[in-house]
Amino acid sequence: MPEIAEMYQQMGIRPSVLGLGRRTEEGLAERFRKIDETAEFNQLKVISAMQKNRVNEACFHYASGYGYDDLGRDTLEKVYADVFHTEAALVRPQITCGTHALALALSANLRPGDELVSVAGKPYDTLEEVIGIRPSRGSLAEYGVTYSQVDLLADGSFDFEKIKNAVTDKTKLVTIQRSKGYQTRPSFSVAQIGAVIEFVKKIKPEVICMVDNCYGEFVETMEPSDVGADLAVGSLIKNPGGGLAPIGGYIAGREELIENCGYRLTSPGLGREVGASLGVMQSFYQGLFLAPVVTASALKGAIFAANIYEALGYSVVPDSSESRHDIIQAVEFGRPEAVIAFCQGIQAAAPVDSYVTPEPWAMPGYDSDVIMAAGAFVQGSSIELSADGPIKPPYAVYFQGGLTWPHAKLGILMSLEYLVRAGIVTV
Repeated sequence: MPEIAEMYQQMGIRPSVLGLGRRTEEGLAERFRKIDETAEFNQLKVISAMQKNRVNEACFHYASGYGYDDLGRDTLEKVYADVFHTEAALVRPQITCGTHALALALSANLRPGDELVSVAGKPYDTLEEVIGIRPSRGSLAEYGVTYSQVDLLADGSFDFEKIKNAVTDKTKLVTIQRSKGYQTRPSFSVAQIGAVIEFVKKIKPEVICMVDNCYGEFVETMEPSDVGADLAVGSLIKNPGGGLAPIGGYIAGREELIENCGYRLTSPGLGREVGASLGVMQSFYQGLFLAPVVTASALKGAIFAANIYEALGYSVVPDSSESRHDIIQAVEFGRPEAVIAFCQGIQAAAPVDSYVTPEPWAMPGYDSDVIMAAGAFVQGSSIELSADGPIKPPYAVYFQGGLTWPHAKLGILMSLEYLVRAGIVTV
């Protein structure tokens, strides 16, 4: 059998790049062990929820039409509610993506004259049109919902003094984005989110606190719903789908708020009673079952990337030693050609479409050209090995995913290989 080093060389990784990777990995053994402990805890949590709700083979059966009494769908929503320790959950293939899930939660629980406040600064780019920061048809602004935001402090932490002034009698919902999005700020820990929710609730107890939980599920042993979030929202083609869910999103939270989301998703008078699962239930269940260990693999890849690129002199967020609260790793290159080379290396390491060369393009929902690398089994799945970034200053790339640690490792080594080939990095 060929040695592993020979396999890497056959795949195009030069010895100097592989050597740096091996030295980096050797220094991460203890951190990786702790990640595995978190995965073990979360795996037990998921299994416990499945057992409690008596998941069985009938839950995987195909349901069509109206979807009345869809056993698999209704049981899965009970499982999600137990995993997130909430009163209820909405988990549906009809929710197309994370942005859709967030838009659904907002539009279901805000009415004309209400105010939405973001206490974590500017939200992710695709939410700007949902809110109406950038004008768009059907935005919350068109329906008379006003918006304000509290920017973060220079160190990336919450500005509690300004939050105190921003939450007013009109404020109906406060949103908190856990992950950094296309920003080079730190992502928030569950403890930090809990602290800001507690602060907001002291100002106005009845305000709804919603957390955009995308990329954060199963990174820690607790979720935002464990520390007071009224709604936790995410995508099934990120962490909780485990790489198997082909579509879908979830909203977990208080019963009355989830009921509102059901009526907005389908129709007043119908709500959660309709919406057939259309044969995706086995993938949803099995993906959730695998999600804790898949998330652990993605976390290892993020830490590996941070350590390699920091050692090469680049600014990375989080840095090589910080605690992790989502699976995203930002690397700030300062030049567009480096972002492009990095993404092309990630694409070259993919099991699907490895021969494709990604290029920047005017992607809908963004205010600049964006480059995206993702040779994925599920289109756009960012729990699978992927990287993307807007082609604008500070020219940062955002790496995430990896269904297995060996694949995440290969992706990072290939990204470095492409930077070396382009003459941008010397190893």
